[in-house]
Amino acid sequence: MTGPSEPPQPGLQPAPDLELPDAHGTPVRLSALRGGPVLLVFFPFAFSRICHGELAELRDHLAEFTSRGVRLFGVSTDPMFALRAWSAQEAFGFELLSDFWPHGQAARRFEVFDERNGHARRGSFLIDADGHVRWATVNPHGQARELDEYREALAALSG
Repeated sequence: MTGPSEPPQPGLQPAPDLELPDAHGTPVRLSALRGGPVLLVFFPFAFSRICHGELAELRDHLAEFTSRGVRLFGVSTDPMFALRAWSAQEAFGFELLSDFWPHGQAARRFEVFDERNGHARRGSFLIDADGHVRWATVNPHGQARELDEYREALAALSG
C-alpha cells in the first residue's frame, strides 16, 4: 500500500459518508443506504484489464452478495459518461459511481487515493447495516483482489 495514511479499518469505526453520482448522474449517498450492508469497491480505471477482470468476477458471482442483502458499488475517478458506457458494455448488474469531481474526494475520504497517479487504488470496504466498516482490503498497484477474500468477509458479516 502506498501513501502516508491507512484506510478505515474494520471494527466499530464509522465509514466516511460520501455522495457520488451513478453512471446516469443520480446521486447516491452512503448514509442513506443504512439498514443493509454495502460493499464499496474502489478501482483505478474503467476499460482497463485488471479492473475489468475484477469487476467481471464480481458480476459473475453477484448472487453471492445479493443473497446476503449486500449492495455492491464500484467506485472510480472516471467521469460518469465513461462508467455508463463501460457498464452498458459489460452488464455488471451493480452500480458504478463516479468520483470524478471533486476529483477523488471519496477515495481520499477512504484513504485510497493515489495522489501521484491521480486515481483510486484497489480498495474494498464492507460496511454493515449500521454504517461501520466491518472489513477492508487495499491491494498494491497491479494486484487484483481475490474473490475468496470477499467470501470470507461475507461469512464474517453474517456470522
